[in-house]
Amino acid sequence: MDSDRVAPVLVLGVGNTLLGDDGVGVYLLEQLSRVAVDRDGAVEFLEGGTRGLELLGSIAGRAGLVLLDAVALGSVPGTIYVRRDEDVLNLRCRSTTAHESNAGELLATAGLLGDLPKHVFLVGIEPARLGSGIGLSEPVRKAVPAALEAARYALSEALTYQPAVRPLFPSLPTEENLCNT
Repeated sequence: MDSDRVAPVLVLGVGNTLLGDDGVGVYLLEQLSRVAVDRDGAVEFLEGGTRGLELLGSIAGRAGLVLLDAVALGSVPGTIYVRRDEDVLNLRCRSTTAHESNAGELLATAGLLGDLPKHVFLVGIEPARLGSGIGLSEPVRKAVPAALEAARYALSEALTYQPAVRPLFPSLPTEENLCNT
């Protein structure tokens, strides 16, 4: 990839891996980056940790953003959330993870600055444990394979808005398969 060219799609995994399930976004990012093939410079994978507004420059100039995160909405732990565009911006999470307000502030600020990508996807998992400790809880760990498939689908959809970009994955999950998780 040309060093002056920004990959059209950014996959951003956020969270703190030292706080249990809060790190699921980073874990999903690592897994997704391993299964993606034929990127041709169309996708950048970035571990955002808990950097919040420091990530504004990383979002700017993108056509698509896939955000991977722990999403605390008060549902059963392990619930998978998939949102896109306005639904991502309107999502109101309970303030229980170390970075949620930062992720929300990041998207809102990018929008105010005119730097929010046209297509934004969120794939998240309802956390069970957000205290000190490394590793995912059992409900979140069990949800990871389905969340990974949802992230693959979101990434592939984000890439469909990019002309002349080859597919990342040999096969995609169908909508029916994603809904049956």
